[in-house]
Amino acid sequence: MTQDAFAQRILEWFDTHGRKDLPWQQAPTPYRVWVSEIMLQQTRVATVIPYFQRFVASFPDVLALADASEDEVLHQWSGLGYYARARNLQRAARQIRDRHADQLPSSLEQLQALPGIGRSTAGAILSLALGQRHPILDGNVKRVLARCHAVDGWPGQTSVLHGLWELAEQHTPSHRVAAYNQAMMDLGATLCARTRPTCGNCPVEDLCRARALGEQSRYPYPKPARALPVRRTRMLVIRNSAGQLLLEQRPPSGIWGGLWSLPECPPEEDPEAWCVARLGLRARVLAHWASRRHTFSHFHLDMLPVEVLAYRAELSVLESDRRVWYNLDHPDRRGLAAPVARLIAELQTRIEGETP
Repeated sequence: MTQDAFAQRILEWFDTHGRKDLPWQQAPTPYRVWVSEIMLQQTRVATVIPYFQRFVASFPDVLALADASEDEVLHQWSGLGYYARARNLQRAARQIRDRHADQLPSSLEQLQALPGIGRSTAGAILSLALGQRHPILDGNVKRVLARCHAVDGWPGQTSVLHGLWELAEQHTPSHRVAAYNQAMMDLGATLCARTRPTCGNCPVEDLCRARALGEQSRYPYPKPARALPVRRTRMLVIRNSAGQLLLEQRPPSGIWGGLWSLPECPPEEDPEAWCVARLGLRARVLAHWASRRHTFSHFHLDMLPVEVLAYRAELSVLESDRRVWYNLDHPDRRGLAAPVARLIAELQTRIEGETP
């Protein structure tokens, strides 16, 4: 399989079947490509499109993103998940503002030195926006190359990943690099899908070793399975008669870092006693809601929501930088994790049901 034969077929397929109308492909700039690449990590294109459009409308350039508050950025990211991506995006924007005169660096090494930008993301920015020749290796490209070359082993292994980078470098052409890299991502996202690949329409079907072996489902090797641990927490939905909900800002690192969430009480403790001891707040449990599970990459979180009514006389003592009374009728703009946003919506529905 020569570089010319492989790349030429990929480019010919792209000219007819490739995606050319994605929002970040219109007047691509390094900034727009960068934002899209970060959003597309572990997230489907259809999900990303509306988030991307809202994000660049709010933060049209690096300076706007760097100067925004973290709450504003996380608010625009709410529901997209993997919130470290948003925090790293803004950290990088501030470094670009302070060290690179508001312009993304145009070298691979300088881009990779920024938070949240690895080799593949840097290569995508420089190739898709500036036409520089750099290979990329996102999940879709890994799948195409692993199948075409029947690469044994899980791509997360260092030795396997190194081999895939060598193949990516080998096949990346010296011309039309932006079209080729986009084509490889498109091919992996459409025809060479994780399950039920459409091999009959693939431009490199006859070059694919996995297809010849009839073992497309074997490649790439899956990540070694392990049982995810389960954690449990009691989430206190503390409201008052004025239509306000108590929110706490989470620490900057860890799950939902920097987002606003609900106070969490250990499942074995009494919620009313916990409110007195930890919040200095007298409150009464109204209802125990059905539990629900949220799965992270490394564990399951079982959430046990408890609706609690706080006594009005003691509300002011809770106001601080990390705790606020959130107005349900006129919510402000702050970052909320999707499961928390769903609990808030459920609370609003319950309150509306109480209204005569």
